[in-house]
Amino acid sequence: MNTESFKLDRFKLLIILWWRRWLRLDSQPNSDILPLIDLSQLFFIINTFSTTFYNLYRLASISPTVMCDEDFPLMTDTQGSQNTLDGILHAISKCKVQHNQLLKEQQDLSRARDDQEDLAKQFRQRVVKLRISLEEDDNNQARDVDSERKKIAALHDEESRLKREIQRAEEELQLEEESAHHLKQQTDVSTAAVPEKKVVFTGETGDGANTLHFNVKPHIVYPMEEGTALITFDDEEVAQKILSLREHKVDLGGDCAITLEAKLVQLLVPCQVEMDTEVCSRRILVSNLPKKAGKDRLLDKLEIHFAKSKNGGGEVEESDMLHDSGNVVITFIENNIAKGLTGKLYHDVEFEKGRKHSVKVTPFLNGEITSFQTRLSACGRTVLLTGIPAVMEQENLQDLLEIHFQKSSNGGGEVDAFLYNPLGQHTLALFEEDCPTEDQSQ
Repeated sequence: MNTESFKLDRFKLLIILWWRRWLRLDSQPNSDILPLIDLSQLFFIINTFSTTFYNLYRLASISPTVMCDEDFPLMTDTQGSQNTLDGILHAISKCKVQHNQLLKEQQDLSRARDDQEDLAKQFRQRVVKLRISLEEDDNNQARDVDSERKKIAALHDEESRLKREIQRAEEELQLEEESAHHLKQQTDVSTAAVPEKKVVFTGETGDGANTLHFNVKPHIVYPMEEGTALITFDDEEVAQKILSLREHKVDLGGDCAITLEAKLVQLLVPCQVEMDTEVCSRRILVSNLPKKAGKDRLLDKLEIHFAKSKNGGGEVEESDMLHDSGNVVITFIENNIAKGLTGKLYHDVEFEKGRKHSVKVTPFLNGEITSFQTRLSACGRTVLLTGIPAVMEQENLQDLLEIHFQKSSNGGGEVDAFLYNPLGQHTLALFEEDCPTEDQSQ
């Protein structure tokens, strides 16, 4: 390092020390601002005036023997030094003014910084609140979306269910329409298609004449157990008396006697019957037939007539006569023959050569039982006797039993019918009419 440069650096250090000392002495009341001095500006001033300070230092250090009055006038050097020092002090004053301005600006910036920090803090708080609010909104939206999806799924299920119900209702409606069409076809078979029945006016109608009455004749087959008998009395009170005594001792003659038990007879009878009818596609009902013609001749002539295609007929499978009404049912092999014949109500059939008779052809109705309800009905005049051993011939034992229950002393009365089924045999009792009577069929 150069000696002159080293000395210059030492001189700069002395100026710094002098500056700090002067600043402390000059600004003793405001010494707290010393740490806030901008050192970059201080070094700028020192670098600017270092050469002048160093030259002054050298002049002060020169030996008197070297210097002379001619080379360095004393008054001139003193004034130059004084002017230079004043310039430095003036620059220092300006720097102090700048320093104060900088301090003020620094305070303003500090306040602005604090304001900005407060504002930033408020914004950070708002950001936190907004983030929390957004998270809550997201959660609420997710719940709402999930709820709406569940509602949509439920609506889809409801829509599917309603579609199935609509489809089922349409199928039921189609079935109802088919049934209505079928019933309409049956309704088309009007009373005009019913076989004619001649009636005679006998007088004015009485009360209740408009009501409909149906006569039902019971025809009940009752299987009898072995060693039992059925006895029917003329008087219902006698039958009830026999039932009330329950056990009866019958004397068979000598020392022989048997004990019987009287029980109530209950029959299973229909109480409600529902039937669906439909027009048969292969049968016709022929009425208004001649009464003088024989059965076989009548059936033959009808089969011959309705077997011819020119008469609208076809191949006949069979023909039957209904004995209760005297009408004839003709069955064809093909299905479409009957419908064509019933389209024409009256047909002229030749029963005798050269003579024709007009018969009435109507549709034949098939019936199917759709509902059948039964109930137990007690026979008021008939009693069941059980526990009859095979101790003698059937006819003799039956006579003895009938005689026993005819005697009033035994609680009996007039017997209307008696049927005995001994051990080892099978007998069926037939109940008919409103007041039962018995027959047997082996």
